[in-house]
Amino acid sequence: MTERLPPVPWTQRRDLAALVAALGTENVRWVGGAVRDTLLGEDVHDIDAATTLPPTDVVERLAAAGIRTIPTGIAHGTVTALMDGSNVEVTTLRRDVSTDGRRATVSFAQDWRDDAARRDFTINALFAHPVTLEIADYFGGREDLKAGRVRFIGDARQRIREDHLRILRYFRFEARFGAELDSEAEAACAELAATLKGLSRERVGWELQNLLGLPDPSPTVTRMHRLGVLQVVLPECGRHELEALANLIAAEQRYGVPPDAMRRLAALLPALPQIAGAVTTRLRLSRNQRERLSCVAARTFGDGENPRALAYREGTDCAVDRLLLTGGDPTPVIGWDAPELPIKGGEIVRRGVQAGPSVARILQSVERRWLDEDFPDAARVSAILDEEMVKE
Repeated sequence: MTERLPPVPWTQRRDLAALVAALGTENVRWVGGAVRDTLLGEDVHDIDAATTLPPTDVVERLAAAGIRTIPTGIAHGTVTALMDGSNVEVTTLRRDVSTDGRRATVSFAQDWRDDAARRDFTINALFAHPVTLEIADYFGGREDLKAGRVRFIGDARQRIREDHLRILRYFRFEARFGAELDSEAEAACAELAATLKGLSRERVGWELQNLLGLPDPSPTVTRMHRLGVLQVVLPECGRHELEALANLIAAEQRYGVPPDAMRRLAALLPALPQIAGAVTTRLRLSRNQRERLSCVAARTFGDGENPRALAYREGTDCAVDRLLLTGGDPTPVIGWDAPELPIKGGEIVRRGVQAGPSVARILQSVERRWLDEDFPDAARVSAILDEEMVKE
């Protein structure tokens, strides 16, 4: 029986119909995540197309139809079409000529099955005709999708040797789609885990973030540790940190806090800012990510401390993270905007204190009491200042 995609909104987009008309109906198929997620009834965010046309022809045909393109990966056959609804990556069918575990040399192909055969998992190798929406499935991807099984196309070890990053991709997809574990895939990932050392740290960091941003990656991360995979890319993580991740996710769910990859990465690291700094350097994370991990790594939140005082000092994101990681209630600071201290040093100078250390000392005392009293209004702050001026 022929299976087709349901006619969901993205398949009816006029701008996509224009793209298909420009390239020729029989030269184009929707492929990968858009097909997979539509079959699962999930929202589709990224749309990829495969084509039998060489990339130069793709650019020329789309230009003739008034569709602008960016040569994002034209040497490897990929052109990004700038569409009204959302951009589409159009990639010429390919077959691998040689691979070294980090990059592949490819040649362009004409056979849809050849292109499907070089993809990683069966659930990512599904094509759909752009008009009839008929699905082409060469390796049993639909059945794997229904079974919740993430399975490599062909021999798992060989596919990992072609691209070592597929180890991390396997666990990410398993965490998202998997209900039934694939013993061959797991054994191959464990056996070849050491090959991850040869990958660029940016690629590893990106995959870890994608995994940790899923609703509940804790069981998968724990299994990665048991198989010896996690230790290769995140050797700082031990059993205590795995428990911290599980507890964190439970707290997020309890308080309705959305998943956050950086918060969860912090849970997987010992509570030491220097370790957080070393990990951000190794994974080539951004400056903002470095600052956040370092802040969360402190993990301090004293009994009876005002959560909003913590948010005032460290920022709301860091406060929410620390509270969740230490068993606190983040509700008081979620969505809260910290106020400014109603007085500044100039007010103290106007009251007769000479500019210098005394002003700073008084201001710090006023601010400390303002925090302790949960941010009273300007009138109360003025009274506090009077009291501190007397002490001085």
